[in-house]
Amino acid sequence: MTGVAGAILTMMTFPAEGQTLESVIMPGKVIEGHAKLESECKNCHVRFQRAAQSQLCLDCHKEVSVDVRSKSGYHGRLKEAECRSCHTEHKGRDAKIVALDEPRFDHSLTDFALLGKHIGTPCLGCHRAKAKHRAAPAECAGCHRKDDRHKGGLGAKCETCHSATDWKDTRFDHSRTRFPLLRRHAQVKCGDCHAEERYANTPRACVSCHRKNDTHKGHFGPRCETCHNEAEWKTPTFLHDRDTRFPLRDRHRLSKCESCHKTPLYREKAPTTCDGCHRNADVHRGALGDRCENCHSEKGWKGTRFEHDRETRFPLRDRHREVKCAGCHPATGFRGKAPSTCFGCHERDDREKAHKDRYGEKCGSCHTEKGWKILVFDHDRDTRYALRGTHRQVKCDVCHRGVLYRDKIEPRCVACHQGDDKHNGQLGPRCDSCHNERNWREASFDHNRSRFPLIESHVRVECKECHLTLAFKDAKTECLSCHAKADRHKERLGPRCEQCHNARSWKSWEFDHDQRTRFKLGGAHTKIACLACHTVPVKDKFDLASNCFSCHRKDDTHLGSFGQQCDRCHVTENWRRIINRERIP
Repeated sequence: MTGVAGAILTMMTFPAEGQTLESVIMPGKVIEGHAKLESECKNCHVRFQRAAQSQLCLDCHKEVSVDVRSKSGYHGRLKEAECRSCHTEHKGRDAKIVALDEPRFDHSLTDFALLGKHIGTPCLGCHRAKAKHRAAPAECAGCHRKDDRHKGGLGAKCETCHSATDWKDTRFDHSRTRFPLLRRHAQVKCGDCHAEERYANTPRACVSCHRKNDTHKGHFGPRCETCHNEAEWKTPTFLHDRDTRFPLRDRHRLSKCESCHKTPLYREKAPTTCDGCHRNADVHRGALGDRCENCHSEKGWKGTRFEHDRETRFPLRDRHREVKCAGCHPATGFRGKAPSTCFGCHERDDREKAHKDRYGEKCGSCHTEKGWKILVFDHDRDTRYALRGTHRQVKCDVCHRGVLYRDKIEPRCVACHQGDDKHNGQLGPRCDSCHNERNWREASFDHNRSRFPLIESHVRVECKECHLTLAFKDAKTECLSCHAKADRHKERLGPRCEQCHNARSWKSWEFDHDQRTRFKLGGAHTKIACLACHTVPVKDKFDLASNCFSCHRKDDTHLGSFGQQCDRCHVTENWRRIINRERIP
């Protein structure tokens, strides 16, 4: 007997060591690296699916799998083929399943194509022994770190300047750096700026190279490019009007730079206010403040141009135009701000003649500059509380008893009419829910706006039948609070009467047991009265069991020997009708 049948017979004659059919017919041992997978053929093979083997290989060899998916690396650039076409197994523990022909290997299929002198370099020059080929460094510094004359000063990207053809043949575009060489800088030798072949972190500030050429001796700071450029050192390009926030106008154009910039530039800012330079020339001795430009201009110090309406936040209107400057600006001159509020000047008039400090300092709310006695205040327009009905006849002091703007008035009725409340606070502070400003005794209340709208038969019920006291809000909304005596169910159907009854008629009721409960009524259950099952009072939720045994325990002729699931044999139409008789022993 030969073939598979013979192998099976041979396996059956072996001692019982748990060998499988696959282990008997295995052509040979796998390499040492795959030895731990050898015990289960399914680790590398799928029965009757030879094409599925490659995917199992990729499941273990993650790096190769990534290359294949991204179409990068050597395996990602190869034409699609099964792994076993190049890598064979079952050749023994020491077999080499990677057959690499180094002389004929096409390195362009990898992520590192060999160019220039790299083409003749031996493999071991880059690929270390007993290491994966993909672990070879891809950066120049990985192999040529000892050849770096810059000692790491230019970083690891050697290819920026060098090529693989000739190491000494360099190319570098300085315009791609943060310091492009412009005009005369293009004529400077590299060593003039990069000492000792140190290129990284070379200073880019002008003073780093031109400090000896600074005729300002550091007074104007280190930012030479603000005024000079690479074309010509002696020709300044700075324009004060364009490059600063302080354009030079009129007589300022004749001043020298040092006249204003007396301290080193950029370390201390030059003053931008008139007072900063002309304090000694101030004939007002600071009485008008430091905003000289409000009256003067750069054309001449003696010329003034001040208009109160345009230059200040307090335009002079009506009777204010007749007041002299000293009337608001006292003998101390213009030093400090003059009062801009009515109360600032008219405090004495208010305290002695008018409101005696009770209506606050916002005189402009009622008065204008046309005349002190002319009132413009409209309570309906200027406040959130419009005066209606009898409120229009009340004097201001009746409601405003304290200091205006400090003691705010409560806009609710109860704030003034608490003593008139016949309900003694039982209905809350919202008096306007029932009363109005026309007549206090006229009361209206829409019960439909409450939490218990009156519908059907409730409309005809008198208030006092539900509201036994003036504490109307204490009336309960539950049906049983009024209809407890009419509850014929004795609370066995719960306190929520509205589930069955309605406000039209107490005797008219409707309840769909199938839709509103989890226990559908079928067969003989449809004819049973509610109280036949609901036998105990319910305070909140129903806690009634839904199995047959909970009601028919006494009807159980089997005395519990068949369990409590009666519906396995009986039906609700007729208790004596038996189904599934084959289940009965």
